[in-house]
Amino acid sequence: MPTYRHVALAAEIGMLVREPDAVQARQEVLRLLNEVLDGDAASLVAVDPFGGEHRQIAGLGYAAETARSLAVDFARTPWFDDVLNAELPPSISEEPSQSFRRGWFYEEYVEPAGFRDGMTGALRRDGRYVGLVHLSTGRHGAFDTRVRRLLASVMPALAAMADATGQAVHAGGVGPLDRAALVSGDRVVPVPGRNRPQVLEDGAFREVVAEFRESGGRRLRVLWPLDRMWHRVGLLSPELSVCPPGAVLVHTRPAEVPYGLTGREVEVLTRLAMGMTNDVIAQQFFLSPRTVHKHVEHILQKTRTSSRTEAAALAVRESILYPVPGLPRRAGVRAFLSRAGG
Repeated sequence: MPTYRHVALAAEIGMLVREPDAVQARQEVLRLLNEVLDGDAASLVAVDPFGGEHRQIAGLGYAAETARSLAVDFARTPWFDDVLNAELPPSISEEPSQSFRRGWFYEEYVEPAGFRDGMTGALRRDGRYVGLVHLSTGRHGAFDTRVRRLLASVMPALAAMADATGQAVHAGGVGPLDRAALVSGDRVVPVPGRNRPQVLEDGAFREVVAEFRESGGRRLRVLWPLDRMWHRVGLLSPELSVCPPGAVLVHTRPAEVPYGLTGREVEVLTRLAMGMTNDVIAQQFFLSPRTVHKHVEHILQKTRTSSRTEAAALAVRESILYPVPGLPRRAGVRAFLSRAGG
């Protein structure tokens, strides 16, 4: 039967999942696991959703080489499949055949580090494999069935900490009906349970994603037309330790253009927000300055703003922006990042 100490462990780990400082929260979780389950070392390993590589995202008590081997080499051993298929986290001491203790991984990495018992659990979230948790101790027979069950009881919380895709969705404020995906270069990773954003099929939009990534910006919200509909689009550079540098979360949903603006008026308003004059806007659209002036008048009337400057500020504040990729210095994306605060 679980003790008060074990119940407190589960409660504390559950609260740490919601901590904004993910790095510190993961370290504190491992400290609690070692303390309550009588371990000497612990490691939390996550899977890169793009390439499938295993990387340690938190470690406590392991030497660097041992930690690396548990993150990278363990996933290539025959015992990795045993962990994936086990109902409870397998432990060295309770393995019936003791094949792990006689195997090369134990002899090369575990025993020389002074560990005599250990257990490993496969972390899953929404049916997806997202990582591993390792615990080790210098005492023989420390991780019995009771301890293995206790570790299993907190593994859903550990999975939430290791799930890079889920963390990105949470950080991005993705709505329940939004389409969403993680993008890195030409690679796209769908978000489980969400449809792939259709805007990713648009070459011009992929240019916007590339410029956003290169800008080093944190967040951008824009409008984008596709198939005769407008979509509200969010881009986020999530701080994920296991994803490649420059990964971007893209999420979209159909949306009406605010204030009854037409598509052309959104394009003109966007350029007002970029600081362009009527003459420059006219040149870009092959229109007369008088026609552009009329568009600006209609924008001011519909948005109930009294000046170009006020309308531009409203466009940035409410993200009524249709970005323009490929301009000199790529100001069509960078201008919105700097003026909208990322």
